[in-house]
Parts: sequence; structure tokens; C-alpha cells
Amino acid sequence: MKITLLTHQRELHRKTNTGTLALQQCGDMVERVIWERRHPSPALRDSIECGRAALVYPGGEATSAQMEDFEQVILIDATWQEARKIYNHSPYLRAAPQFALTSDAASRYRLRRNQPEGGLCTAECVIEILRRHGEECAAGRLEDAFAAFNQTVHSQT
Repeated sequence: MKITLLTHQRELHRKTNTGTLALQQCGDMVERVIWERRHPSPALRDSIECGRAALVYPGGEATSAQMEDFEQVILIDATWQEARKIYNHSPYLRAAPQFALTSDAASRYRLRRNQPEGGLCTAECVIEILRRHGEECAAGRLEDAFAAFNQTVHSQT
């Protein structure tokens, strides 16, 4: 199982980016691909076209398949506004089966404005995906790192 963070360029320099935590804590299970509007990743497009990848996106709901049925799960790693822009300007993403993530708990991420009700940050999404794939150790490691990150960054603001 591979989780691909399709990351907006601006996220690379934001101290509030939680995708970096997932990369640091999850080893080979998480990779980052920088989103380029005019030159999308050929490997990512191929994974979608071959039916190996699914996209986590609000409102998404694949019919008969489960997220766990896919080798690769794609997450857009950006602000909510940037994520919509990436999705709207990337027709190949709309061709992927889509799943929405829900969690019993509210997001613990409070470092950015305009977070929609029920919305999860990148690290929280990765934790949920790992758990659904039975990767409890990696999910726990990331959850601990996310709690420490939240505490550290929140105390600096």
C-alpha cells in the first residue's frame, strides 16, 4: 500500500504542513509528488488509468469498491482552497475512484483558518488510511508525532 501526497508547491515551505510529518514517520508507505498543472506526474496518471489508485476527496464515494482495494491512495496536500484548485485543474484526478474520509472524532488541527466542518488535515487523513489498511504501528507513530507537532506549533502562534 502506498499513500501519495499530491502536494501544492506552497506547502513545501509552510511550518503548518502536516504532510511532512507523514513522510517522516511512515517510511516507504508515504511519498510526495509535487503538483504541476501543465506537467502532471506520468506515474500518477498511469496508476489512475490502470485502476491501481483512488483519490481521497470530500464528497467522493466510489460505488462497489473499497479504498482498501487499491494499491495506491492519493491525498491532495494543500490548503482547502488550493486543494479545490488542484482538483478542478487536474482532469486525471476526476477519473480516479473517489472516497471521502470520515472520522468519529473532530479534527485536532486548529492551525489554519477556513477548515470545513468534518475536515481532516493531511496527517489525520494518513492516520485514517493507515488504520483502514491495518497499519496500526505506523498510524500510532504518526498520531504521536502529530500530537507533539500540534502542541509545538500551537505554542509558537
